[in-house]
Amino acid sequence: MDIVIINTGCANLTSIQVAIQQLGYNPIVTSDPSLIMQSKKIFLPGVGTALSVMNFLYKKNIIDLIPKLKQNILGICLGMQLFCNFSEESNGIDTLGIIQSSVLRLKSNNLPLPHIGWNRIFFNKEHTLFKNIPNYSRFYFVHSYAIPVNKYTLSTTNYGINFSSVIQKDNFFGVQFHPEKSGKIGSQFLKNFLEM
Repeated sequence: MDIVIINTGCANLTSIQVAIQQLGYNPIVTSDPSLIMQSKKIFLPGVGTALSVMNFLYKKNIIDLIPKLKQNILGICLGMQLFCNFSEESNGIDTLGIIQSSVLRLKSNNLPLPHIGWNRIFFNKEHTLFKNIPNYSRFYFVHSYAIPVNKYTLSTTNYGINFSSVIQKDNFFGVQFHPEKSGKIGSQFLKNFLEM
């Protein structure tokens, strides 16, 4: 299977690549539009700021390509947030516009930001992504911004408030947590996505 991890200029590309390799696949990291178009499954990772990743995608001429993709794509952490149309980060920035929602700074009710560490996800809907994953499973999070609960939310997590921890709109899937840092349960999640 042709699997592409879109090069977003971020630091966690290798850890995602290794996690997928451990499942028996051979993903490539690229920002080449033709390779992205030909792939069967796509990952959009993100660490850092929405502004820096959007600028990187702009320089690589793939901002307009991503919303047109027809194959399944999984946005991870900031990658998921970029699917929305706006982020409060960096004094406000327009993002990819696939999901009509804003990304908001976590109102964590005096809990420290960023939200770092293990937290539970609560299924809002049954989904193939959750195969062999018990409800209330713990995944690893690192973020200060989040997508509010909306009609595309598949699971929520609570950190002061509830936010979307897994989303789906058509072929666009997103997770706020890092499956590549979430041990066996994270590996199962990646496996479920790859086998969909």
